Amino acid sequence: MANITVNPTRMELTRLKGKLRTAQRGHKLLKDKRDELMKQFLDTVREVRALRTEVEEDLMTVHKSFTVASALMSSEALEQALLYPKQSVELAMTFKNIMSVNVPVYDFQTKTKSDSDIYPYGFAATSGELDTAVDALGKVFQKMLKLAEIEKSAQLMAEEIEKTRRRVNALEYVMIPNTQEAIRYITMKLDENDRATTTRLMKVKDMILKQALEEKREQTAEAIQAFGGSSETSQKA
Repeated sequence: MANITVNPTRMELTRLKGKLRTAQRGHKLLKDKRDELMKQFLDTVREVRALRTEVEEDLMTVHKSFTVASALMSSEALEQALLYPKQSVELAMTFKNIMSVNVPVYDFQTKTKSDSDIYPYGFAATSGELDTAVDALGKVFQKMLKLAEIEKSAQLMAEEIEKTRRRVNALEYVMIPNTQEAIRYITMKLDENDRATTTRLMKVKDMILKQALEEKREQTAEAIQAFGGSSETSQKA
């Protein structure tokens, strides 16, 4: 038996059978959880890939717009235009549960009345490319926040998948086989004890029968002797 010491008793056998049933149910539940998590994880990875591509394209557009704006404006004027931001943002984080994994959900609210009210400068001294760059940057910020949320969710799900995989393997390849082996060992020992007890009982029964037969023979012999002695006495008389 593999590294397990158990008492070969019926109470221990009952306990191990209950433990085995619990382990098998847990193994099935963990496998279902692992499979569902894997499905959710793959969907999230595909979403991350698509959104990352979109964010990278938008950032390239923003970079090009800022490059053109910096070429049309002096660096001092560009810095002065963007020195004091006009719009502030409040970020809130909540959580949602995906197969016992708490993944973050980011939500932000702007303090200005309109989301388009993001230009901290006047339009007279700036170029149209700067307006395009600032507007594109404001839009891509939302996508970047969503990308961060999804990537964090994928990371947390990957960690949970690894933990679940280890638990499934521990149950499937260690705990369940060892418990089954212990049950077989105890069952074998109990069967051996039953056979030994049956053999002893049969021997005791044979000894009792043999002793009873011997006592009966002795009683018969004594009776015969007593009867023979009384007959001789009668003949002499």
